[in-house]
Amino acid sequence: MRAARIISTDGPRSVRIEEVAEPVAGPDEVLIDVEAAGANFPDVLMSKNQYQYKPELPFVLGGEVAGTVREAPAGWGFSPGDRVVAATTTGAFAATVAAPVHRVGLLPAAVDFVAGACLPLNYLTMSHALVRRGGLRKGETVLVHGAAGGIGTATIQLAQVLGARVISVVSTPEKAEFVRSLGCEEVVLADEFKDAVLALTSGAGVDIVVDPVGGDRFTDSLRCLAPLGRLLVIGFTAGEIPSVKVNRLLLNNIDVRGVGWGAYNAKHPEAFVQEWAQLVPLLSFTPPLHRTYPLEQAGEAVASLEERSVLGKVVVLPRQLS
Repeated sequence: MRAARIISTDGPRSVRIEEVAEPVAGPDEVLIDVEAAGANFPDVLMSKNQYQYKPELPFVLGGEVAGTVREAPAGWGFSPGDRVVAATTTGAFAATVAAPVHRVGLLPAAVDFVAGACLPLNYLTMSHALVRRGGLRKGETVLVHGAAGGIGTATIQLAQVLGARVISVVSTPEKAEFVRSLGCEEVVLADEFKDAVLALTSGAGVDIVVDPVGGDRFTDSLRCLAPLGRLLVIGFTAGEIPSVKVNRLLLNNIDVRGVGWGAYNAKHPEAFVQEWAQLVPLLSFTPPLHRTYPLEQAGEAVASLEERSVLGKVVVLPRQLS
């Protein structure tokens, strides 16, 4: 079968389309014929050997799948022909992938494969972040950085469905217009966002900050929090890992909470199925799609994430020819 492989850790442009052997499913794996695969920032990091998980070269990139079951172990509720989503860490940018059975969920009939491929990482991450880690309550206010990206758009859509007020932080007017198209009318630019947020909240601040960016925004994000507010650390797309002076937490009665969905799921294998069951009833929206790419352009798809040119989600179609 054809697959998009990383043959050297020189970044997304090192992706090569090669013929590889089809995977053989182990006793605790589901063999899935891939219809669509989501591209995510961890794919960028893995292509540069900068992710916490460092697969041995060469490896097939991609960790987010929607497709059809070919084989499945007994007792898990999956049968050949079932439409499913899965989180795989690697292997998704290929015609077929073997996924851990505890990281597979049935895809509702109303959700197509492209939309399904947007869900297993960003949307489960933010379901875990907002509900389990953030304790989001109806009527609270959520501030989200990087609002036009995959994590940002997942935050906007889920927080709105959960009854929260959402304020988005973006870097350009184009991204602001895109975020407004998702129904988030309160949008501020990243430059001097703190003052704009405090003005929007009449000085009260926000209950939750979602931060997948890190870098020099971190301190001003803390200053945006209302008493008992929570800052959720999702990632560091800015490249710099910030530090915090804990006296700020003490004096203002605020929290900084790490959100490592993948790490949590690795230690709690049942979490994917549980989180998926909670997410499915909330799917009254369609994840915003930036564009799809054929398998031959998988490297370009991942590179677009690094270049910060994506509005919403990028999806690779392994069975589509360029």
